[in-house]
This record gives sequence, structure tokens and C-alpha cells, in this order.
Amino acid sequence: MEGLLTPAMAADALAAALLGGLDPEGCPQRTALPVPGGGELLLMPAASASYAGVKIAGVAPGNPGRGLPRITGSYLLLDGPTLCPLALLDGAALTTLRTPAVSALALRHLAPAGRPLRLVLFGSGPQAYGHLEAALAVRELAEVVVVARNPEGADRLAAHARTLGPAARTGTAKDVADADLVVCCTTAREPLFDGRLVGPGATVVAVGSHEPTARETDTALVRRAAVYVESRAAALREAGDLLVPEAEGAIGPGHITGTLADLVAGRLPAGGSRSCPQLFKSVGMAWEDLAVAVALFEAAGASSAT
Repeated sequence: MEGLLTPAMAADALAAALLGGLDPEGCPQRTALPVPGGGELLLMPAASASYAGVKIAGVAPGNPGRGLPRITGSYLLLDGPTLCPLALLDGAALTTLRTPAVSALALRHLAPAGRPLRLVLFGSGPQAYGHLEAALAVRELAEVVVVARNPEGADRLAAHARTLGPAARTGTAKDVADADLVVCCTTAREPLFDGRLVGPGATVVAVGSHEPTARETDTALVRRAAVYVESRAAALREAGDLLVPEAEGAIGPGHITGTLADLVAGRLPAGGSRSCPQLFKSVGMAWEDLAVAVALFEAAGASSAT
């Protein structure tokens, strides 16, 4: 799987799926089964005219302490008309590619353009590395500031970022005050920073949770931001970043400005209003896994034929 698709190429596959008529609002919702030890088993099926597929993913919070990945699983890709199996993909690797690709597609439309940007990146795991690559694929970065609970992990990611070109260092949550981009890819259940510090021209991406009670951004940010999601239905089921402020009475369900499909189809102005922060909240959806899995399968076929 490695090397077949960049985050930018995977973002192109997602955009093509949306432009081809796929409606994320009709995507089957994820099934989550609690398992002993505090983890979850997730089942995510999706289908298109030519393909179908299902991801079986495990979320095991205790795994990092065992030296194992937190996300595990497999993706079974099927031929659409016959439902015959075509490929079995590493589900964790697919997720590590798919999620930054979704963010890259949103950033193409929401992030400031025309000048080098300052990125504050929360997290130091695989998703943080993937999102760094995704941000670099769509915008020029002047500086990367890494904020993470693990100091050694933050140092490693900052050092890696420097090898890719921009200046990079570790920092604190207060660094969001000077950020053009803020990307949150953590396992946090409570807000990572004070949303009042985020500038009106900044873009925030939050991808770390799909649970109604977990969030990475606070009510102050959500209330003042233009909010974009993959699907209104999925966000109002799973996005704690929005559901917690709604439960507090700070926002209503109509607070969502638009969806990724709206942005890709040009139904909303690119970049939104720069009078307030732009917030893209992702929960991860099965149609995205299918679109990227198909792109990987077809890229592998093209590669083997050359």
C-alpha cells in the first residue's frame, strides 16, 4: 500500500467520488461494539456502482502501552456487481491514509491561500505524521509547531517536519493564537486549547474522535466558527465537538455551515468568510474508506501492469 497513493492523490479520489454523485448523507452509519478492556470493534460497509467494501477496525486504547498500534483491522474490497472479493487491505494503514486525505480535501477549500502558513499540530502519532504530509500537499508551510502529551514524540515529529522543509519546533496550546492552521489528531476527550485564542482568519481541522461525548475543540471556538462536516447526519450522530455545545445550548443543529460535498461542488465560496475561524470536523465515514481503497486497488493494478 505504501507509495501507491499520496494524501493529495487520495484526496483527488474522494473529490471524484463526490463529483460523481455519491451522497454522504446516505452512507450507512458505523456499527460500534464495545469489547472487554475498554476497546471497540467497528464495522463500516459501503457500496458504489462498481465496488463494495467493508472495514473491520479495532480501537484498543491499551495497545500503545503494549507496544502495539491503537487502531487495528482489515478492509475487504469486493466487486460491486458480483460481490466477489478483490483485495484485502491493511485497515489501519488505510485509515492512516484516508483521514489525512479527507482533511487535505477540506483544506484545499478552507485554508488561507497565497502565502506560507503557520501550522499548529496537536498529536504525535501516525495521524499527526499523515496530516503533516497532507497539509504540505495543499499549502506552503512557513512553520510547524507540534503540541503533544509525549515530549519525545513531539520532538521526533518536529525533527521530521524540518526534514520536509518548514521550520519546526515543539510548543504549547497557546501557540494557536498565531496559527493560520490548527490540526487536531489526538485521542483527547476534552478540548485541547482555548478557542477564544484562534484568529478570525484561521482554519481548524479536528479528526480525533467519533464519539458524542468526546471533543478536541471547545464551545467558544465552535460557537464563533463557520462549521463544515463530511455529512450533517453523521456529525449530528457522532461529533462530540458539535454535540456537546448543542447540549449546552450554545448552538443549534442549524449551526453547520456546509459539507465537504458542498465545498467540492462549489456550492459554497472557497475559503468561507474570513471574519471568523473555519472549523472542519471529521468523524470518518465508510464511503471515504471505499473511495480510497478503490484508488489503491486500481493504482496497484496499474503499477503491476507496467
